[in-house]
Amino acid sequence: MDILRTITELSHAFGTSEYVLAGGGNTSCKTSETLWVKPSGTTLGGLTMESFVAMERARLARLYEAQTPSEPAAREALVKGLMEEAVRPDTPGRASVEAPLHDSLSARYVVHTHPASVNGLTCALGGREAARRLFPEALWMPYVDPGYTLCMAVRAAVQAYRSERGQEPRILLLENHGIFVCGDTDAEVKAGYARVMDTLARVYAELHVTAKVPTGEAPAEALVARWRGTLSEALGLDASAVVASGRFCAAEGPVSPDHIVYAKSYPFEGVLTVENLRAFVEVRGYAPRVVVLDHAVLGVGPTEKAARLALLLAQDGAQVKRLARAFGGIRYLGDVSRAFIENWEVESYRSKQL
Repeated sequence: MDILRTITELSHAFGTSEYVLAGGGNTSCKTSETLWVKPSGTTLGGLTMESFVAMERARLARLYEAQTPSEPAAREALVKGLMEEAVRPDTPGRASVEAPLHDSLSARYVVHTHPASVNGLTCALGGREAARRLFPEALWMPYVDPGYTLCMAVRAAVQAYRSERGQEPRILLLENHGIFVCGDTDAEVKAGYARVMDTLARVYAELHVTAKVPTGEAPAEALVARWRGTLSEALGLDASAVVASGRFCAAEGPVSPDHIVYAKSYPFEGVLTVENLRAFVEVRGYAPRVVVLDHAVLGVGPTEKAARLALLLAQDGAQVKRLARAFGGIRYLGDVSRAFIENWEVESYRSKQL
């Protein structure tokens, strides 16, 4: 089918490290009856035409009229059930949690990513005002918890935008999250991304702000081995793997949902002792995935892959932090938003898939 071939090609085009990391981002295409969406926990670059989850849009529409509980866990369980009922049984996987949001946009193709250059804007204190100036045609969404809550907020905002301007937005900028670009052709999607990425590149260049994160010399293996022993003693299986980088200025708090999923909300920063690490776990409620020392930054995890992803997201967070200087400095997520992501079953599922 041509539209599945097109969305697969778009997924690969925007599945590079410039736009997404790990299992971040999602894509979709649609007809009047069917929505095909990326499965949760998969990578955009690895998608094939057969990978997409097909959903009956008429069944999915029941979600928008549902009376949902106010308690987050109960609400998300109900939403998960309604989404599962909309999935056609002959398609694989679990649909991306953002499927209802994709369905709510009328464009044939929707591509959602988290480029560091875009998040330098969306995660900045002055991001909203700058977006109004740079992208007056875009819809800016204040931060809303991903999933059902975000979908319903976007539906209302898109309806208001349509009433005011006579058409739907083709670019959506989500605070502390990322970007959605929509189009009825692949050329429209590519043009939307080019407009945003080129404009931001020009602004950063004019302000002499760069995403290149100054990084110190990589630590000696003997030091890493010693740190690995301390981490293992304090954290057990949560520190089965440790990867090291030279020191860089890591983000001090939760940047976005993806950063929380793969690198946790806060890094450990201090003197590396068993007692200090255990105190961190006692206060934060989780073992650190990122450890910031005087001359190194460590990615820590139960597997080599988890440790490398933690370090990769820490480096990305450092890029976002540097770029956000162009728009007033970085804005971290608040405690309520952070806690929702940390305890969300959907994100737990997604991280386990990877």
